Order: sequence, then structure tokens, then C-alpha cells
Amino acid sequence: MKKIIWIIIIIVIILIGISKYNSFVRIRVEVDNKWAEVENQLQRRYDLIPNYVNTVKGYAEHEKEVFIKVTEARSKVGQASSREEKINANNELSGALSRLLVVIEKYPDLKANVNFIRLQDELSGTENRLAVARKRYNEIVSSYNQRIMVFPNNLIAKIFGFKQEAFYKTPEEAKTAPKVEF
Repeated sequence: MKKIIWIIIIIVIILIGISKYNSFVRIRVEVDNKWAEVENQLQRRYDLIPNYVNTVKGYAEHEKEVFIKVTEARSKVGQASSREEKINANNELSGALSRLLVVIEKYPDLKANVNFIRLQDELSGTENRLAVARKRYNEIVSSYNQRIMVFPNNLIAKIFGFKQEAFYKTPEEAKTAPKVEF
């Protein structure tokens, strides 16, 4: 009788372990899915930036330093390979773009140009979609990290190598609005 009870207990523990493992896999896939959406929006922004910069350049030829910083930051985004590197590179690009917006404010003719307005709307829409994608990614990462940290999940997560994921944090320079001076 004791053997049967022990066998049942072991089977129940194994079934619970399998269930927990499968739930970790499901949420991990969801984390990857949300990250893929962030990357999709980052790529869209990455593709739009050269057009945006070239349009502004035509009006503001003497603002080279700003363009160089945007171009360098965009290059770092293209070279980033890990999730952490991509987050850091895109944060740097966000800061460079905010400085570019200050330059744009200095040129009223540019702001009236139809092509520039369309391009700016595209970039603005992309930034909004990117903000939503980052929010959704951070929400699922929060859920995933909580799930693998609580007991007894943490034991199963450790056994199968599930580790916490990094949040997409806002860069410091993006927390303050760019200063526009005429």
C-alpha cells in the first residue's frame, strides 16, 4: 500500500513538473513574440531614418554634428546582435533623434514641406507603435519573470534553465524633453 501511495505521489509531482515546464515554455514563446514585434518596429524606424535625415539635411546643411550622431547611433543599431545590445543601441538612437527634433524646430520652411510632413508622420507613427510594442514586451517580461521567481516555480525554472529577461528601459535623455531655442 505504501508503494502505491509513493508511486502516486511521484506521478503527481512529475505531472506538476511537466505542467509547470509547459507553462514556462508558453510564456517564453510569448516573450519572444513580443520582442519580435519590438524588433519589427525598430527596423521600421531604422529604415525611415536615412530619409528623414536626408530631408532635414537639405534644409540644415550646417547642423552636421547632429546628423553625424544620428547616423552613428543608427549604425550601432544595425550592428547590435543581442537583445541587450539592441536595447542600448536603440536608446542611444532615441536620444539622437530627440536632438534632431531640436534642429528641425529651427527651420520653419522645412516644417511646411509636404514630403517632410509625410515622413515625419511616418516616423511619429512608428515611434507610437514602438512605444506600444515596448509596453507589451515589458508586460509579458514582467509576467514571465514573476512566474519563474515564485516558489515552487523557481525550482523548476532553475532545473530547466529558465532565466529572467531584461526589460526595455527608457534612456535617461528621453526622459527630458528636448529644448527648442530660437
